[in-house]
Amino acid sequence: MAAIEVPALAVPRTVLVTGGSGGIGRAVSARLADMGSRVAVGYNSRADAAEEVVAGLRGDGHCAIRITIEDPASIAQAKASLEARWGYLDALVNSGGATTPVPAADLDALTDEIFDRAVLLNLRGPFATIRAMRPLLERGENAAIVNISSIAARTGIGSSLAYLAAKGGLDSLTIALAKVLAPKVRVFSVSPAGVDTDFVPNRTRDQLERTAEKVPLRRVTVPDDVARAAVACIVSLTSSTGIVLPVDEGRHL
Repeated sequence: MAAIEVPALAVPRTVLVTGGSGGIGRAVSARLADMGSRVAVGYNSRADAAEEVVAGLRGDGHCAIRITIEDPASIAQAKASLEARWGYLDALVNSGGATTPVPAADLDALTDEIFDRAVLLNLRGPFATIRAMRPLLERGENAAIVNISSIAARTGIGSSLAYLAAKGGLDSLTIALAKVLAPKVRVFSVSPAGVDTDFVPNRTRDQLERTAEKVPLRRVTVPDDVARAAVACIVSLTSSTGIVLPVDEGRHL
């Protein structure tokens, strides 16, 4: 019987991770560096945290790069810097974002300013980054984009109505861009829930554990769970695009 030929993994040579100094971004950067990728760790204001991430990555050629996703000039500058440094990207992980918790029933507390900022940081910012980085990705090899979304977009339960609406838009954008950017670039959403980070202000570990008791797998999602899913999209799912992948211990069921 002839041996089955297993294709080589599509390990990206160069990757930009926005929000790279946060919990999920840090985990994604570490996973990709361990595989041999050169990683640009994107940050907004915490340059020291980004440099700390870079210093801890395996291998060489990594860098910290300022990319404020709500600022078109900052995105353009980051794109120019990456073009000068590498000339192409094999992957973009949109991990940057933020939320302001507002109880779902308190519509008056969800001001226009909070709503607009949620959309700016969690929907328009990722799109603007994709738009800017498209030429670099189209020069890449087996290029992929992974948008870090949220299962809140599917369940309708999240830190605020604005946040879950923005993430719902991001998932829709993922599907649309998968068609627009094919065949050169694959596009995915990875949708976690209740990840053990400081992303949601004032959320405690006890709260996460109480929620975990009610979901099928009964465990709290950690950043590396999300990172492994993101890496799988980039490296292994080379015949897939336009997928929204839950990483939520079965909460969506």
